[in-house]
Amino acid sequence: MKADKSVDVEHLVFVDEPLETHEPRVHAAWLPPEAFRSLGARRVLVHGEGLLVDTVLDEVSRACARYGGRVWHSPSWDVDVDLVLALRDAGELPNPAVEAARSAGEAALAEIGRGEPLGEEGFLLAREGEVTVVLADAPAGLLYGLFHVVRLCAAAFDPARPPERHRPALRRRMLNHWDNVAVHPVMGQVERGYAGGSIFWRDGRPRGDLARVRAYGRLLAASGVNAISVNNVNVARTEALLLTDRLGDVAEIADALRPYGIRVHLSVSFAAPVLLGGLSTADPLDEAVRDWWAATTRRVYDRIPDFGGYLVKADSEGQPGPFTYGRDHADGANLLAEALAPHGGVVHWRAFVYNHHQDWRDRSTDRARAAYDHFTPLDGRFRANVVLQVKYGPVDFQTREPVSPVLAAMPATRLALELQVTQEYTGQQRHICHLGPWWGEVLRFAPWGPGGRTIADVAVGEAGAGGGLVAVANTGDDPFWTGHPLAQANLYTFGRLAWDPWRDPTEILGEWMTLTFPPSATADPELVRRTLHEIMDDSWRTYERYTAPLGVGFMVHPGDHYGPDVDGYEYSRWGTYHFADRDGVGVDRSRASGTGFAGQYPPYWAQVYESPRTCPDEVLLFFHHVPYSHVLHSGSTVIQHIYDTHFAGVEEVETMRRRWQTLNGMIDPAVYERVSERLDEQVRCATEWRDQINTYFFRKSGVPDARGRRIY
Repeated sequence: MKADKSVDVEHLVFVDEPLETHEPRVHAAWLPPEAFRSLGARRVLVHGEGLLVDTVLDEVSRACARYGGRVWHSPSWDVDVDLVLALRDAGELPNPAVEAARSAGEAALAEIGRGEPLGEEGFLLAREGEVTVVLADAPAGLLYGLFHVVRLCAAAFDPARPPERHRPALRRRMLNHWDNVAVHPVMGQVERGYAGGSIFWRDGRPRGDLARVRAYGRLLAASGVNAISVNNVNVARTEALLLTDRLGDVAEIADALRPYGIRVHLSVSFAAPVLLGGLSTADPLDEAVRDWWAATTRRVYDRIPDFGGYLVKADSEGQPGPFTYGRDHADGANLLAEALAPHGGVVHWRAFVYNHHQDWRDRSTDRARAAYDHFTPLDGRFRANVVLQVKYGPVDFQTREPVSPVLAAMPATRLALELQVTQEYTGQQRHICHLGPWWGEVLRFAPWGPGGRTIADVAVGEAGAGGGLVAVANTGDDPFWTGHPLAQANLYTFGRLAWDPWRDPTEILGEWMTLTFPPSATADPELVRRTLHEIMDDSWRTYERYTAPLGVGFMVHPGDHYGPDVDGYEYSRWGTYHFADRDGVGVDRSRASGTGFAGQYPPYWAQVYESPRTCPDEVLLFFHHVPYSHVLHSGSTVIQHIYDTHFAGVEEVETMRRRWQTLNGMIDPAVYERVSERLDEQVRCATEWRDQINTYFFRKSGVPDARGRRIY
């Protein structure tokens, strides 16, 4: 920080006080107090009633107390204001200027809103004279409107700013926490958690830090998330009890999140009637089982009236499901949907179902085919409040996969696109890997051919009735929330894409930068912003370059999924093979000679993927076993591409580290040091990836690097 600056950086980027006396200070992420300066320096009137309106009033009051503004809550007298945050159905005010602003907002809405309501979460922002007005039909919309004003900073008060109407494209914007209540002997407190322990649970009990939970809800609301599940989809005995004996623990979390419009969901065991209810069966067609679920669900809603619903992983990787009773997934999902329907709840049923005891000698069984084969015959059989939750790729959250064909094959089923914010296969929050560009590619993918409907359209559905976006969360009790401070951008980007899946992720990244590194809190704002873009914009592709090539996937160390182990899964039961031999590499998934997976796509892409001549380079090895001498569309051979990208990837990470070092003294020292430590590890690990991958394929192929670089 420059010597003539009087700003206290720590108070700008951390919350004002520790959330509990025994807890470390918690990074404020994209809601540092400084982000509220433009709002807090003005005169604000909040007009309306309700729990979320109270939250708006509290946010505005704290901002004004910090930065010298004033706030009034209606009914109020005739005062001069700069900002009005009002519910449309709230009564008139004895304030001509405010009523004029409201009228102007209504006129703008009539003009640009096409007569459509704003809905439960929508809002309008407009200017009238010297007043900015935010109008909403419901308290949640007013809350989202407030956070929009915060994002805009001074631009929200620009006299020339045209009216804006905002409404989320997706009704449900949900995070799945893979948090265990009791510590798992292998996976720990959080399965695939790379940011410390759970925000909710510790050693079999509630963590008890509800202030931290509330702060988390605030961050989520400011990004657009409106639902979370609070426990792991792999439901063990202790976690199963959250549905019954320990429902009060879930209710406390729901109470803490409710002021920010976050609805709580619960992962449940399909075998709960046996585990918890003392029944001899969990058969979804058994009348006693149906009665048990109906009664249990009724008790849940008695305690948590705005409960969101259930999340289920069934008949997958050892979790119980309807197959035990000769039933299918529609039978299982509809059982829970029937219990939830009277209360307005939904069941998210995961499509991640496959044979996890595959024989590596068997070339006919293909894990990539599994979800399509299991679920597409059931299209049209799921109840309206069932959401089938489909991973973006057909295998398992790899750095690069083709988009799952299931997303184009079930037009009569509500489908949710499942992403993974936690970086299980993308560096585990030890590596900088901004996933927004990858998610953007998935959302823009047109499965019926260029120019047709996209995956974003599928998630939105007709009239917004689709399944929405869901992601596995990357947060924990680390002071920086996500372990790596720059990994916060993935969480923020997910929320903003869930609100508007057609937005440019790079634009969202810039929005996150401005909030998280406020210009007034940095010594050289332009340098900070430019450097962050240089480091993060292409970081996903950098990670792809130094890890598994051309869509082949995995090649990671089994178990922890971190670092290179080329043959780690090659002879395993998990069905994650690359089939590298002396002649070539890749999996033949063509219809003509392979597993036939390519044929699961609509005709346009089925034809493109069928042949190595037309298959995109990025997924070539996912669909085809090709010689090392095969020439890519780029003009390089497969083997030379492997060498070149892995050398380039390490060079790019080394450049990232050098660029980051230019920010020393420019930003908060705690953030700088944490990122520096992670970049050192990223350089080390990327080098290991480069050397192991290049050496492996040199020894397999016998083809030297055309550029003569050192390969071991």
